[in-house]
Amino acid sequence: MKVLFICTGNTCRSPMAEALLRKKLPSVEVKSAGIYASNGHPASQGTMDVLNQKGISFNHQSQPVTTQLLEWADLIFTMTSSHKQALALQYPTVHDKLFTFKEYIHQEDNDTWDKLKKAYADLEEKRADFISKRGKELEQNEMDRAMYDHLQKEISEIQVLELSLPNNDVADPFGGSGTDYLKTLNEIEKYVELLIKKIDNK
Repeated sequence: MKVLFICTGNTCRSPMAEALLRKKLPSVEVKSAGIYASNGHPASQGTMDVLNQKGISFNHQSQPVTTQLLEWADLIFTMTSSHKQALALQYPTVHDKLFTFKEYIHQEDNDTWDKLKKAYADLEEKRADFISKRGKELEQNEMDRAMYDHLQKEISEIQVLELSLPNNDVADPFGGSGTDYLKTLNEIEKYVELLIKKIDNK
């Protein structure tokens, strides 16, 4: 299996994930990259410090995301939803293997996404039906108000579902304290260990 971790600059979060997975599961090939990374920068000092605290020595050189890297990977994990969205827009062919790291770990036990997709579809269907039935008799400003009143129950349900969605982002410690770096490393380590269990069960 080939795993690619992606963050912003490829000097903090994705190198942490790469180093941890490589250390804990040597049978997996693993690389990292950054959406806005340039070539050849070492991992940040904070990253190296917290990895050393875990007994992991890691010689890292940053690299940008490329088509070749994305094609190489069996699984592509981003550190935030915005990273994922940016890659999905630019490289639509990798959609089926592209996830935020936390999303991939939790995907089986989170049915909120499915409920939300159905709620959006139901809302759109009811909105179109309302426009077709009332569109000719109402002015635009009246239409917006009447439609909102008509669909208030569906809108409220969607808002509740959106609030219950998990936060799939791993916070960027760049520029923060040693405590910030350690907190990010511990969070990534937790998800790396869950990933290993998931790989082992396949």
